[in-house]
Amino acid sequence: MNSLGFDKAPGDTRVVVAMSGGVDSSVTAAILRQEGYDVVGITLQLYDHGMTVGKKGACCAGQDIYDAKRVADAIDIPHYVLDYESRFRQSVIEDFADSYLRGETPIPCVRCNQTVKFKDLLAQAQDLGADCLATGHYVRREGGVSGAHMLRGADSSRDQSYFLFATTQEQLDYLRFPLGDKPKAETRAIADRLGLPVADKPDSQDICFVPTGGYAAIVQKLRPGAIEPGEIVHVDGRVMGRHQGVINYTVGQRKGLGIGGRKTAEGEELDPLYVVRLEPEKHRVVVGPRTALARDVVLVKEVNWLGPDAVGVPLPVAVKLRSAQPASPATVLLHGDGTARVELEQPQYGVSPGQAAVFYQGDRLLGGGWISGTASRA
Repeated sequence: MNSLGFDKAPGDTRVVVAMSGGVDSSVTAAILRQEGYDVVGITLQLYDHGMTVGKKGACCAGQDIYDAKRVADAIDIPHYVLDYESRFRQSVIEDFADSYLRGETPIPCVRCNQTVKFKDLLAQAQDLGADCLATGHYVRREGGVSGAHMLRGADSSRDQSYFLFATTQEQLDYLRFPLGDKPKAETRAIADRLGLPVADKPDSQDICFVPTGGYAAIVQKLRPGAIEPGEIVHVDGRVMGRHQGVINYTVGQRKGLGIGGRKTAEGEELDPLYVVRLEPEKHRVVVGPRTALARDVVLVKEVNWLGPDAVGVPLPVAVKLRSAQPASPATVLLHGDGTARVELEQPQYGVSPGQAAVFYQGDRLLGGGWISGTASRA
């Protein structure tokens, strides 16, 4: 049994590696090549790379395609660039814009994994006769060639399982994650030891197709005329001010509301207001005190389930409602139609439609879905 779980020699095992041009995927390709696997690198051109040429931290654009090619040449593997711009625009960028117009806070990286990388790219790897598709994600895979489980990355500060909740069982069986048991520092050290040309390259930070972080301008460009001004209203009904579009706000936001407020002599806010909800159909932003944000019921749609069958049975879990937040104790009730109801042991603040609710038991990822609404039991 080789290191990827196949009962044959590494040289007889073809692996397609998704190479973004960053350190993680480059090290993934390099260590597999070093172990003797038949490695093929594929990089996806996902959008007009002219937008981000020379910008550090952008994924799958011009500089990154060039970097992936340099790494492939350095480790002597074939490398292909596939033009997925139209698929990416339709499945990820258009969805991103529409999600903001619905008053949601989208996670385009999940949609990209769900609709492009682990669907179209995976199919391409199969067409090339690959035994598996390997990526540089920091998650662990446990099990054989079928019925595998996904676990959090060993380095909790780098764990990316939240962004992979939509991975289906069939996809998980085909995927491999060689970096899942490594800390980031070790990955950097390997890149340096192997002399990879991207060893010192910074990690990507922003949404790849929003080169300046100004997502509102992207939405405005994609949906001209769809963004309308409206009122900022307190939960008690008072009109507090005006806004230039609900896309500029997200649930839980405190700063940049543009409605002033009482302050101490030192400039500290008294009774700060937060965005409690967005009402895009009324072009309205509703604000209130932090207590108005408390929610202990989360409604979820498009659930992808990787755990044991639990439809109709309340299941104790830990749930993450934002990628950067720790998991919270909860009970999930799966309805069997792709929806679920999550009851939190303790209220959470700033739970936003469009984000994901991702379920765990210990380190095992059970699945997750998109937050469609919130409520309070009280």
